[in-house]
Amino acid sequence: MIPRQVFDSDHEQFRDMVIKFLKTEAVPYHEEWEEQGQVSREVWLKAGQQGMLCPTMPEQYGGVGVDFRYNAIVTEEIARLGLTGIGWGLHSDIAVPYLESYGTEQQKQKYLPRCISGEIITAIAMTEPGTGSDLQGVKTHAVLNKDEYVINGSKTFITNGQMADLVIVVVKTDPAAGAKGTSLLLVEAGTPGFDKGKNLKKIGMKAQDTSELFFDNVRVPKENLLGQEGMGFAYLMRELAQERLSVALGAVASAEGILQHTVDYVQDRKAFGSSIASFQNTQFKLAEVDADLTMLRVFIDRCLELHIAGELDAATAAKAKLLSTEIQCRAIDECLQLHGGYGYMWEYPVARAYADARVQKIYAGTNEIMKVIIARSLMER
Repeated sequence: MIPRQVFDSDHEQFRDMVIKFLKTEAVPYHEEWEEQGQVSREVWLKAGQQGMLCPTMPEQYGGVGVDFRYNAIVTEEIARLGLTGIGWGLHSDIAVPYLESYGTEQQKQKYLPRCISGEIITAIAMTEPGTGSDLQGVKTHAVLNKDEYVINGSKTFITNGQMADLVIVVVKTDPAAGAKGTSLLLVEAGTPGFDKGKNLKKIGMKAQDTSELFFDNVRVPKENLLGQEGMGFAYLMRELAQERLSVALGAVASAEGILQHTVDYVQDRKAFGSSIASFQNTQFKLAEVDADLTMLRVFIDRCLELHIAGELDAATAAKAKLLSTEIQCRAIDECLQLHGGYGYMWEYPVARAYADARVQKIYAGTNEIMKVIIARSLMER
């Protein structure tokens, strides 16, 4: 693998700490978490103590105040080790940044320190049963009644939904205004009328809690409005580039991890009296996967550099998400084939990775939506 210029020695020292932490505190328990359908709260608290949650948050709230490369390292190593149950990326890269960017000082003081420590687990409730990627089609609505918003509606496929203590809910405050009628509201777990449905059973990411959420006349004070009323859709659009970069970073690292597992496997496994690694087809397939991942890694690292500089635009982020998830799924499929029947067995990392990877082409905006964004940018040149 070519050297990665985007990280310096401080980053790599942090990476070593993250790897050691994950191998000690997560790897031995992940199979148990798969059976339970969620990870332990203890691992969140331990990660918070190590500064692994929301590292970009300012020091005044208990954060480290570093750049997004530290988030990237956490995302990469979780993916490389196949720890897809851990929802820190959603928390650190997506939900909590909304609080920092659009929250009032009172909201920041109330929530950010505990988000950083792991005492508060966050989720963001965008998707609804009938809308999918169409955020403008949100039906969940909130009506301002004196000093309170009254929320009604439902959400689905919400990552961290079962464990979430604080949910950023995408609602319509003015249904007649289209996208400009969308707002974001903070809803705490335990609020009357706010119910968490069952933990959804998925074909992959079995240790990641994913839930339905229901809002039946849920009342929250108007101070729970995040940012300005009617600006929710604009806020979502501004933050999606980072979300899609986060997906891309995990996609590459996951595929790289499975490639290494496969190289080890084919060297040990024998067929027809020889190691599988000695067959030309095996060598060619591995070479193709490695070449694809090398090319992809260079591009995604460049996207990370652009993001750090504040220059990652929507179309480039869409390309990163599209290419990384397509190549991830293709690479893991090739690696599974080289495992033969064992690749279909759940006990092998490649089987888990194969099931886990498929959703990458769906969430954070489907890959079809990514193509629309890219095509639109072409027409605007």
